[in-house]
Amino acid sequence: MSSELIFTVNPGATSTKCALYEVSGESLHCRQETVIEHPDAILAKFSGIAEQLEYRYQRVKQFLNEGLKANDRLIACAGRGGMLTPVPSGAILISQELVDFSMNTPVYQHASNLGAPLAYLVAKGRGINAYIVDPVSVDEFSPVARISGSPDFTRFSFVHALNTRATARKLAQQLHQPFEQFNAVVAHLGAGFSISAIRNGRIVDNDNRMEGGAFTPERAGGIPPIPLIDACFSGRYSAAQLKKKLYGEGGLYGYLGTRDLRDVEALIEQGDSRAQLIYDAMLYQIRKSMAAMASVLEFKLHGFILTGGLAYSKTLVASLSKTLEAVAPVYAFPGSNENQALAETTLRVVKQGAEFLTWPINMDALIGTDPLNTCPLNNGSTNSFNEAC
Repeated sequence: MSSELIFTVNPGATSTKCALYEVSGESLHCRQETVIEHPDAILAKFSGIAEQLEYRYQRVKQFLNEGLKANDRLIACAGRGGMLTPVPSGAILISQELVDFSMNTPVYQHASNLGAPLAYLVAKGRGINAYIVDPVSVDEFSPVARISGSPDFTRFSFVHALNTRATARKLAQQLHQPFEQFNAVVAHLGAGFSISAIRNGRIVDNDNRMEGGAFTPERAGGIPPIPLIDACFSGRYSAAQLKKKLYGEGGLYGYLGTRDLRDVEALIEQGDSRAQLIYDAMLYQIRKSMAAMASVLEFKLHGFILTGGLAYSKTLVASLSKTLEAVAPVYAFPGSNENQALAETTLRVVKQGAEFLTWPINMDALIGTDPLNTCPLNNGSTNSFNEAC
């Protein structure tokens, strides 16, 4: 008998995660999953992200050739969404126009922009559809959440939407709550953080993972603006140097010289008081951000969720839970569930008739044209900043 499968692809800065999911009715089983590593020496040969497409595609084809059996049939493909202009949550059908945008005019340069092109190439060769799901530019902010304090600077959403929504959906199912009526605060804690308020299944606010909130293993978070402005005009740094200090060489790395939380916890066990202080400060800021997001929900939530790589730390989870449980239960979903989330949403589209969007997306029609409610990234502008994710 033939097997129906969904292929997922999730490109990161130095790797591409691929998976094949067998479809059985309306359920999924992961048949095969792998992480294709891309050595720095090879990536250094390419002048930019877009130039890596053919190289990565050949590695993806090798995975498929080895993983697919003679009677297998791919019914859909799904790729990680890249740095798009603001979009609603859910699935977006990949078209050539979306591929062109991801490759040529993304808001930021990042390897995730290759998710749509890779999925599209695989799907096109087989005459099936491909989708992206919950890219980082998912923006479901309410009008009041967009106000920053200055009319010159509008708040907008850039968030680990894929894993955030996937873990929230898991907890909703676990608690037997309809996702459309589910409220939670989700903290995605990895190299970067996203701390989000979910109301009725929608990410209505978050700490923009590039510009605010708690500091992370490698990002500076919401640092005081006056010293930053002074540094910008001091003549001591170029723009590229400052961005690197904020995104890549900030946070734990800036203070302790390591991005690995396990190294920090080992230093603490050895009695390093500075490591203990920096560790405590990061958790202090995480708690503040999570409590702030709980206030967005008027402290009426089904639970707090800790996810991402840092959620593997029992010490971190226990420390955060001790405070947060005064408000709501705390649930840990360690690691990232992105490939599974891609497959699950795609399954709902191809088997259950779930709605999907087509590109381009008119966000003005969805959120209104009031300038106080319009995201500044919705004009298709580009930025050369290469964010580590």
